[in-house]
Order: sequence, then structure tokens, then C-alpha cells
Amino acid sequence: MNPPAQPGLLLQLTGPLQSWGERSHFNDRDTAGFPTRSGVIGLVASALGRDRGAALDDLTELSVTTRVDRPGVLLNDLHTVGGGLPPRATVTTAEGKKRSGDTGTVLTHRTYLADAAFTLALTGPPDLLHHTAQALTTPHWPPYLGRRSCPPEGPLLLGHFDDALHHLVHLPIAAPRPHDSADIAFLGDRPLDLLPAPDTSHDPETGTQPVSQVNDQPLSFHPRHRSYRTRALYRRILRLPADQHSGYGTDHLNRLATYLDEHLNHPERTPR
Repeated sequence: MNPPAQPGLLLQLTGPLQSWGERSHFNDRDTAGFPTRSGVIGLVASALGRDRGAALDDLTELSVTTRVDRPGVLLNDLHTVGGGLPPRATVTTAEGKKRSGDTGTVLTHRTYLADAAFTLALTGPPDLLHHTAQALTTPHWPPYLGRRSCPPEGPLLLGHFDDALHHLVHLPIAAPRPHDSADIAFLGDRPLDLLPAPDTSHDPETGTQPVSQVNDQPLSFHPRHRSYRTRALYRRILRLPADQHSGYGTDHLNRLATYLDEHLNHPERTPR
């Protein structure tokens, strides 16, 4: 028995670099292997023009399900920051001493996902989805993929669908075609009751039980009072056919455009 259809938005997050911090501090900026819930809600809040201190109660009603098209590779970048810092903020010398504030430098390590691609389904209240779609089409502030130095390579919003999770499974995959069907990971903040894929004979993870907990449910983005709550992370593996992989560049864009022309909601059917 198929689960009921869930109207929602589909987004594609691709770019040369992405970075979705999990435990980031000033000197060490890490990244999760997928867009965090706090990062996605922050992206939507930015597009809506929300101040960092604004309430997030309505946006936390959005449910996020992520398909990992290309996991990307980790890229470690070393930054040096120096001059004008107090001695206690500078790096330690080989003798165990601190450099002076005039010449001291601070090293920071920043980790990125290079060449990653993710497709996201946002489901939730119809009015919120409508306003979110408008904001992602004409964002108040420029969107970025986790950090301001990571702009997306194209429009984020693919469209509004009558059954977002169905199309999340069947949408062309932004990755090279494998020799045979390939395992694709789906991640979500709720049990992954996805519609059957073209080939579900290989499904080692059903998505009905959480695989871990992550601390990325945002409570506040206020610069001095940022706070997050732990949530369950669900994961499901589906084996999707090789011909669903549409490659890179114009090959993928052409396949994607054809799919959207066939399946995208008409504007008059978009909930308001």
C-alpha cells in the first residue's frame, strides 16, 4: 500500500563547494556530509528576509528529506588570520609561548564538500510552502550553501509538486551513469515512508528506525544566543536504475528540464 501523497517543494543544492557545520568553532570549521536541518531552515529564513533574532516556530514545521546524488569529497582549507590580536588569541610557538599581538597569527581549518549534489524535498503547511517557494524564487538575501563563500551554481527551487517524495525518488540524478543500478541514500528528520522506487529489491535500510541523533534542530539563530536541539536522523537506501543518472552539465539540465515539463504543477494548482 502506497503512503498518501505529500505536496511539497523540491530543491537542488549543487555548487563547487558546500559546508554544513555540525560542531564548528572559530578555529575549526567542520562540515556534515549532507545539508543539515539548521542549514536548510537558515537558507529559507534568509530568503524570506528574517532577522537572525526572529522566531523560527513556523519554519521548524517544515520536514526535510534529502537525496544524496553526489556525496562529494572533503576539502580541507587552511586559513591564517594575524595582526592586531591579543596575545591569548594568537598561536603557540614551539617554545610554548605566545606571540605578541602585533605579529601573532591564528590558524583556522575549514572543511568543505567539493562537487557535492543534493536534492531536497520540503513538506509542510501549504501556506508556508507557498511563501517559501516565492522567497526561494526571489530571495531577500542571496542564498548560500552553508557559508557565504559557497553560492549555489543555479536556481535552488525546482518547483512545487503534488507528491514531493514520489518525485524525490524518480527525479533525474545529477551524477554519472554507473554500469548497473546504484544505491542512493535518503536522509530525513522523520521516518522515510517513501513511495516504492523502480527497483526495491535491494533495500538494506528501510528508514523506519533512526540511525543516529544530530544536534541541528534550530531554536534560535541570534548571533549571541544560538541554540539547537537534538533530533533523530533517519536513513534509507534505495537502488535506483542506471538510466536515472543523467550526468553533469547540459546533459543533466536537459534531462531535468524534460522531467519538470512533464510533472511540475501548473501555477494555478499551487496551494495558496
